[in-house]
Amino acid sequence: MKYSRRKFIKTGTMLAGSAALSSSLPWEMLANPSEWTLANSMRSNTNPYHATFARGGELFAQSIGAKYQVLVTEGNSEKGISDVRALLARTEGKLCLNIDPNDSPDARVIVEDCAKAGAYVVTQWNKPNDLHPWDYNPNYVAHMSFSGVPTGKHIAEVLIKAMGGKGGIVGLGGILSNVPAIERRKGLEQAVAANPNVEILDYQAADWNETKAFEITQAWLTRFGRDIGGIFGANDGMAIGALEALREAGLAGEVPVVGIDGIGAAVKAIEAGELAGTVAWDPNWTGGMGLSIAYHTAIGKIKIAEEPHSHREFYGPPIYVTPETVKDYKNRSTALDYNDFWGKSTGQIQYG
Repeated sequence: MKYSRRKFIKTGTMLAGSAALSSSLPWEMLANPSEWTLANSMRSNTNPYHATFARGGELFAQSIGAKYQVLVTEGNSEKGISDVRALLARTEGKLCLNIDPNDSPDARVIVEDCAKAGAYVVTQWNKPNDLHPWDYNPNYVAHMSFSGVPTGKHIAEVLIKAMGGKGGIVGLGGILSNVPAIERRKGLEQAVAANPNVEILDYQAADWNETKAFEITQAWLTRFGRDIGGIFGANDGMAIGALEALREAGLAGEVPVVGIDGIGAAVKAIEAGELAGTVAWDPNWTGGMGLSIAYHTAIGKIKIAEEPHSHREFYGPPIYVTPETVKDYKNRSTALDYNDFWGKSTGQIQYG
């Protein structure tokens, strides 16, 4: 078929006009969210922190009209990796994944699988120190975490203050190879080292599990009795487990306990005078914003390879909740602007 010069010029002008119009439209109008599956993956949907994390992802997916799925590892790394691979195959790589890997080494396998499939992934909390998003551009979008050492130290100082600055502490830790578990214990140890009248009587891994923490605390009460001046829980679930053991022994409110995560049960225990403090991470933000950053990278709104390293590996803000601050914490606004990608960042993740 032959085209006249006049028709050719007219067609070209129309195409150019169409391209110019497209370039001026918002990314959300050009993108088709229904093409993508959004998924949050975490250890358990019964853990209140992870339940809110999942809900945060769901709220973002609803805001753009995308499909959403929750993956649960149940504390099993093989299951976690297998579920991600199955979803990658089912979506043919049209996946935005926001994942808290069950264990740090899992992150490398998951990132490599996502990059190979053309999916976009944000990791939370756990990854090896030598694994970086900029080594897998653009598919490994970002890693979000919280600075565990100063957080652990600060909440341990809250505990020591509640103990009157002296006495023995028992500590409940997370999975031994988890980055947050390692960092929070180090923070506790730093706080104790700065207080000569305080000592750590024992520290055991309860694997982030409330039931295991309950059983360990029962054994401690038999073993140490009144020598226990305070209990450090590296997460709120374990702190609540310890608190249940104290309740059974009639010691709730007498032996100070601290936790980390800011779950509802911990906040209620602070109000009741049974818990000395916790640290809230805002899992609604991590669950929703992790997916937002991945999705907006996938559709091209964020040119992630051009972003600074401080936007690729960054800390979120801890919120310290104590009897003095619990009222303000409960009255805070939880509304999110999903386009304010790094508004809550407190700086680039540091290793050492």
